[in-house]
Amino acid sequence: MPPEPPPSRAEDPPFVGPSSSGTDARSTGAAEEARSPETVFSAPRRLLVPLAVVAASAVAVLLSLLVGSESVPAAEVLRVLWQDDQSQAAVIVHELRVPRTLLGLGVGLALGLAGALMQSLTRNPLADPGILGVNAGAAAGMMFAVAVLGLRSFLSYVWLAFLGAGLAAVLVYLAAARGGGATPVRLALVGTALGTALGSATQLVVFLDPAAFDEYRFWVVGDIAGRDPDVLRLLLPFLVVGVALTFALAPTLNVLALGEDAGRALGARVGRTRLLAALAVLLLAGAATAAAGPVGFVGLAVPHLARRFAGTDQRRLFAYAAVIGPVLVLIADVVGRVIIAPAELQVSVVAAVIGAPFLIALVRRRRLPGL
Repeated sequence: MPPEPPPSRAEDPPFVGPSSSGTDARSTGAAEEARSPETVFSAPRRLLVPLAVVAASAVAVLLSLLVGSESVPAAEVLRVLWQDDQSQAAVIVHELRVPRTLLGLGVGLALGLAGALMQSLTRNPLADPGILGVNAGAAAGMMFAVAVLGLRSFLSYVWLAFLGAGLAAVLVYLAAARGGGATPVRLALVGTALGTALGSATQLVVFLDPAAFDEYRFWVVGDIAGRDPDVLRLLLPFLVVGVALTFALAPTLNVLALGEDAGRALGARVGRTRLLAALAVLLLAGAATAAAGPVGFVGLAVPHLARRFAGTDQRRLFAYAAVIGPVLVLIADVVGRVIIAPAELQVSVVAAVIGAPFLIALVRRRRLPGL
């Protein structure tokens, strides 16, 4: 008898998301279940992995509060967190580091969930929220606010950025839905085309209007430093609705992982699920991009990191993504504060430096279909 093949490693579960056809998903369903972390992880490890991820999140929050260009002793930081005595340390912690940390938590959660949902919806391991044109639409909305309306306050143009992201996502979905319906491939193609067109228009305005360029340069780098402390409070309702909608869709996405034909047979409404998933991505990624600017690679990398622990269950995937996303953003922010101190690197720059090798490693390990 030929020797039995070695079992798949638990730390490398396959990419699984809602399929555009049921054949390949049904043929591999049993194998995927057998290889998922839930079936091979021991009971202690199933408990330790979530605890380790939560602990990493707590460490990231603590580092974000303790580390900065202004040196404040750790004991002093912890003291003024509970006793705001209006000292210099209290001002630094309460007016700079706490709002920055909270914004990092919100942006990381939103981008991590939006990326996981987008990859599950399109069955594309390279998908991120930008596929729906969210980043390009937000940039176009911001430039309209600055160049046409003459707005200069961050809080004034953040709403135009969010509106631009929403309009771009709606246009992408409506254009992709014509004819054969909003399939994952059509969404990706239309989103890429619209994003390119909006990006070109934005660059033209930047070239022609130096004043707009100054505002655009501050926003487009993608950072959580220097943002208005009220921006997270203003966008929080959209984040809450987006998070709730994402987790509500998880059971249906698990059904669609069997294939669209099997999903329909089991009562799943494919078109409605796609529409609601696109709405959730818009709310999450649109709010995050409007608040912090475009932060790349978070929406791409976080779902793959989460999938190593969660396996094929979309509920577990979204839960892990909601925790790992903030960890990645906060760690990138902390690294950016110290790597060229006393100056700082923006979160988007550090995230790209981290994300690019990750993407290369992903391709080299042949975990991306067709590469």
